[in-house]
Amino acid sequence: MRLTWGMASRSHPVPEIAVSDERFAPVHQGVELCYQTFGDPDADPLLLVMGLGGPMNWWDPELCRMLAARGFFVIRYDNRDTGRSTRLPGRVKRSTLVRAFTGGRVRAPYSIADMAEDGFGLLDHLGIEAAHVVGVSMGGMIVQTMAINQPRRVLSLTSIMSTTGKRSVGWQHPSLLPVLIGSRGVGRAAYVRTSAQTWKLIGSPGFPQTDDAVEKRAGETYDRGVSASGVMRQMLAVLTQPNRGARLRGVRVPTLVIHGLADRMVHVSGGRATAAAVPGAELLLIDGMGHDMPAELFETFADAIRRTAERA
Repeated sequence: MRLTWGMASRSHPVPEIAVSDERFAPVHQGVELCYQTFGDPDADPLLLVMGLGGPMNWWDPELCRMLAARGFFVIRYDNRDTGRSTRLPGRVKRSTLVRAFTGGRVRAPYSIADMAEDGFGLLDHLGIEAAHVVGVSMGGMIVQTMAINQPRRVLSLTSIMSTTGKRSVGWQHPSLLPVLIGSRGVGRAAYVRTSAQTWKLIGSPGFPQTDDAVEKRAGETYDRGVSASGVMRQMLAVLTQPNRGARLRGVRVPTLVIHGLADRMVHVSGGRATAAAVPGAELLLIDGMGHDMPAELFETFADAIRRTAERA
């Protein structure tokens, strides 16, 4: 395991990059994903997988263009139950979430493995046999599962502010549970207000976002389509995931693990455990980074992801 420390940099101009319209891909089990691409389709394919309740616009277009400028064909998408992708049926009671959060046995509508199959289904739709994969938070759990379940289809793995699924690492600060399962209110204004409050709790203290930036992203998220029941279904998939630690030891693709030292949503122990489990993984710890991706670190992220791809 190689340990490095991230430094913010914004020194490279981003050239003009081709950006597709949003499109739809049928994947499996009646799920259709909304996706968008950046860059040259003949470049190295890079699949970006977002976290809990996060639509594709949480992958900032500036970061996507930076990655495309570094030789990637960038694919971002709305996970199932998010944004413009398929919303599945069924409701999850808050009592069920609390039981799962405290270690009780519950049945989830779908699993992290099902969401990993969604990613492969999107690659199939695009005619891509294998890709570099990058995931944030829940997305990190998804791409780890992709590398475990179909290793020949994963060229390199980047897991950002995520964890192995082991209960004793990567925990949430207990004070966040009411925020996670609480109502965001009714209507756009209430959603924007409560979202801003959440990001103040879990964002990066070393790279604070302006109120305008947080509210703009929350508004865009609401306008794409939000589903409280969908977020709870995703949350149950996270809470019922297996411990991947032993299986991660069999991962042989170049692996990068990025984690903030100020993350209150997924404790840095989750990143450390992930990097320790994968042979030869690089661990990039960033002081002042919480559970978001500050613009000041886009260059750091893009350079590290390219560096990991080169190891492939």
